[in-house]
Amino acid sequence: MDHPEPGDGVLRALGSTEPSAEGTALVRGVRRARRLRLLREVLREVADAVPGAQAAEHWALLEEAERRDPGAAGDVVHYPATGVWAEETLRRLRAPYGPPPDTGHLGALAAAAALRAGIGFKATLRPANGRLALPTLGLLRPPRPGPLVLTEGSWDPGDPAALALHALPGGRTALDDLDPYRAPGSVPAARRLTPKGHKRWDIQWSGALTLLRRYDTARAEEAGLLLRSVVPLSGSSRSTGGNLPEAAGCVLARAQAPPALAATLVHEVQHGKLAALAQTVALHTADRSARYWAPWRSDPRTLEGLLRGAYAHLALAGYWQRAALYGARGAWAQHARIRAQVAAVLPVLLVRSELTAAGRVFVGAMDAAERAMDCLPPPGGQQAAARVAVERDRVAWCAAHPNLTAYAAG
Repeated sequence: MDHPEPGDGVLRALGSTEPSAEGTALVRGVRRARRLRLLREVLREVADAVPGAQAAEHWALLEEAERRDPGAAGDVVHYPATGVWAEETLRRLRAPYGPPPDTGHLGALAAAAALRAGIGFKATLRPANGRLALPTLGLLRPPRPGPLVLTEGSWDPGDPAALALHALPGGRTALDDLDPYRAPGSVPAARRLTPKGHKRWDIQWSGALTLLRRYDTARAEEAGLLLRSVVPLSGSSRSTGGNLPEAAGCVLARAQAPPALAATLVHEVQHGKLAALAQTVALHTADRSARYWAPWRSDPRTLEGLLRGAYAHLALAGYWQRAALYGARGAWAQHARIRAQVAAVLPVLLVRSELTAAGRVFVGAMDAAERAMDCLPPPGGQQAAARVAVERDRVAWCAAHPNLTAYAAG
């Protein structure tokens, strides 16, 4: 585990899905501890696998940047794409066969940190395919092939040889369509967007933030604290959003209208919070057998998958309830549908013997948060109608999976 086990108070705060100072501190602390441990492992493996002092020199430059400007260097170290590189590098270093690890990227991390910190330095790096990625800054496209000598004056966003990372409006979140490690190769990340594509994202992002701040200020602030980058998905992606454990602080998202993007951010932030919590304490002891009904999916889910989905949807139900109280069009229907889905699976989770003591506290807090929504019900019979629809889906799912009916009801 990367962090001391949280007490029941923090478990309840996180289980409610509501933002809290304690929950945010735990998530950020876990992410930082894991990233530092991962980078130390990479350095140790690189030192064993690569002769010479280059890795040590790069690490020393990173440490010097951290001494000069801890915030700037820390932003590079904890940038989501750095985690993807570190995980992939470790796998390749430890694999007897396969593609060689990109150990030179450690120098790019150090150079980016030094540039951000404003210290004098000199580092010789080798661009890949004519490009040198500098995490949190962007890409350099040198005019000639071969090694590139970087100094403190090597980064100028106005230089035609530089492609700067696109900053989304209204915060510190970057739209990352540049870093080669922004997502693993299996993820359909969009290629470099055109200026028109960046403008479209700016408009949609600004609209989503406006809605979040209007309907749920606390969730808007939480997203600002926990999100560092958004990686746009390609048009071929069937998903509207996602996240990667190795890229903590990143959300994968497809371009979408502001109301949908706001909901995607709420949903994916919860997945990130639960992933961090799982690194501090086991919530269950279940295996990875897919046998549970989840109203938002047609395929059977593992207990872990059911818990993750219920947690994110519980937050969405709360978000849409607040949006409805502000008069957002269609919000009551969204709230009623999603709440009915969560209410249908919570009894299943509550009775699972695989839950640990911490898991029972956590799921109990989820259940309490769902029941508290009774204080502000949708008008008319919307909630009852939504529950009837969910029950109809459950019956249909059980008919399609007759051997799994015991896992579709508490």
